[in-house]
Amino acid sequence: MSCFSCFGTGKKDLRIRIDDGRAGSNENGRALVGGRDNGDGAKSFTFRDLAIATQNFREENKIGQGGFGSVFKGRLGANQTVAIKQLNREGMQGSKEFLMEVLMLIVLRHANLVSLIGFCAEGDERLLVYEYMPKGSLEDHLFDLPPDRQPLEWNTRIKIAVGAAEGLTYLHDIANPPVIYRDLKAANILLDNDFNPKLSDFGLAKLGPVGDNTHVSTRVMGTYGYCAPDYAMSGKLTLKSDVYSFGMLLLELITGRKAFDSSRPGSEQKLINWARPFLNDRRRFNRLPDPLLQGRYPHRPFHQLVVITSMCLQEQPHVRPIIRDVVVALNHVAAQPYVSDVRSPNPPSSPMNAGRRSPQPCSPRRAPRTPSRR
Repeated sequence: MSCFSCFGTGKKDLRIRIDDGRAGSNENGRALVGGRDNGDGAKSFTFRDLAIATQNFREENKIGQGGFGSVFKGRLGANQTVAIKQLNREGMQGSKEFLMEVLMLIVLRHANLVSLIGFCAEGDERLLVYEYMPKGSLEDHLFDLPPDRQPLEWNTRIKIAVGAAEGLTYLHDIANPPVIYRDLKAANILLDNDFNPKLSDFGLAKLGPVGDNTHVSTRVMGTYGYCAPDYAMSGKLTLKSDVYSFGMLLLELITGRKAFDSSRPGSEQKLINWARPFLNDRRRFNRLPDPLLQGRYPHRPFHQLVVITSMCLQEQPHVRPIIRDVVVALNHVAAQPYVSDVRSPNPPSSPMNAGRRSPQPCSPRRAPRTPSRR
């Protein structure tokens, strides 16, 4: 079902084949796909290489911590800065995630997917080497901001939403078989210096259904607050499971609230429970925007974005749009950027905005089973 058919769509013909059993490497450490060097594969590193790159994994170089393990900033050679993720040694699940991520990122290449530079599988050590994303994660710029960090302004939020949706469209529509990301969240969207987003952390990704199959049956995993209710209840994973998670990401961008926040009152801890009454009533859309936006957003596109978000968050998966149509709708929103009125430099006054910091200008172009991870 296409929920945004009025915008029109166009599907690319390009297809790639993921052959899980054919990934290897040649004597030069270049990754092989289909038994040959594809020219842009991942390099095999020794543990010593990566220990040197991170100054023996110094705590000062740690830039992240997740369910997989720790992430360190490192330097290869004279001028290549990288991010190095070190697998936690306990348990088999991490090893499975490591293998899945290597297989996925060796084959999958897109401007909105993080690039895998290389890996290390030496003894019981498992490490992944990625391109370094200097702005960190979307989570770093959306929640619990330190005093020296400006909140994201409207046009940048839409730019990030469009890029993330285009990365997801690549996984769903161009990868063959399709890939279900399964762990879409603000912490897994990394940003470059221009706030271009890239999806990262493919350890939970699954190959999607093919042929007459409608879903993949699997143990429920992901991040609490982002999981689609149908997946959480049944374990039946579909492409529409990702669409629901993307809807939660849009809701976070709109509201500045976390998908789940234990620090809030009980009725507001789960973002969807707090937001649902407002999403279903156009007269109450004005309760949703992040106070840090201070009213600096175009109101008609804002309403359009809320409608897109509401469609992605439908409880019945067959009612949710396909991600390709979501991209078309988001591009329509992006084509109507917010332009500040130079005659009114001060943001609208509101009790909610007292003591808040102003957004930094940026270019307009610019219950069910609880998931077991994180």
